[in-house]
Amino acid sequence: MVAAVRLLLASLLLWYLFCLFVPPGDGSVVSDVSFPPGSGIRRLAAELKGKGVIRSSWHFFILTRLRGDAHRLKAGEYRFTDGMAPDKILGKIVAGDVDFRKFALPEGYSIYQVAELLGQKGYVDKEKFLKKCRDKALLLRLAIGADSVEGYLYPATYNIVRNVSEEQLIEQMVSQFRKVSGEWATGNGGGGLSRQEVVTLASLIEKEAVTPAERPLIASVFLNRLKVGMPLQSDPTAVYGMRAFGGKVTKADVVRKSPYNTYVIKGLPPGPIGNPGIDAIRAVLNPAKSDYYYFVARQDGTHYFSLTLDEHNRAVRNYLKN
Repeated sequence: MVAAVRLLLASLLLWYLFCLFVPPGDGSVVSDVSFPPGSGIRRLAAELKGKGVIRSSWHFFILTRLRGDAHRLKAGEYRFTDGMAPDKILGKIVAGDVDFRKFALPEGYSIYQVAELLGQKGYVDKEKFLKKCRDKALLLRLAIGADSVEGYLYPATYNIVRNVSEEQLIEQMVSQFRKVSGEWATGNGGGGLSRQEVVTLASLIEKEAVTPAERPLIASVFLNRLKVGMPLQSDPTAVYGMRAFGGKVTKADVVRKSPYNTYVIKGLPPGPIGNPGIDAIRAVLNPAKSDYYYFVARQDGTHYFSLTLDEHNRAVRNYLKN
């Protein structure tokens, strides 16, 4: 009887050590494993076993208990291979070492461009993302007093967890906007402009400026025009909501009736036309001091700035028509 017990215990020990040190595969199988909040060890162990990542769900359950990690497991989306030892798998989950995908949001991209890029990469559903961008309940929760989150999706490189929802991703980007933009983001932007007006004007500057050093000067032109009631006549606003701005607009674009087209409306558009970076925002808050009212793009991407309409027309003939 004693011999039989010893044999059983020895067999169990060998089984435990075998499962602990000998993974089920050679690492060629990669599996994504979801561990939602509130899930228990048994469910996690069953999913790991079902994906072929571990040999035994019971072994993983026992290992977790023996190591005292049962209450230290962190929810999230993980990626494992069948060549990982169970203790390494457990260590990743305890550390919360979730699987991320990198996503770089370029400065100036509109919500339409962001949705298109995210959809192409398969991170979220394009149409659902755009719908969430205009979700009134979400806008209220994020304290954005506008019709969409346009302007508040901060351009940066993000670590996106797998199976992230459209709403979670928007919240992540808006949170980064608040973090980077600082105290003024929760109140007025300074210079007599509201937060919404600052972001709106910054979005125009982001689209217009090719050379970063010109942002404060372009800001001064727009602010000078606003002071005297001149239309801003910003080309990117003429195509907002129709297509991405590529540097040129047509006559049909200029005369198109749109609440965003600053050729046919006075003052600022009702909201941003893209998502500006911090430098464009700073340009609005700290514009250059100038008496310029006009600028036109040169072939190298820089701009020629003018004081008068006659000077501007000569610059247009020189840099555009020729």
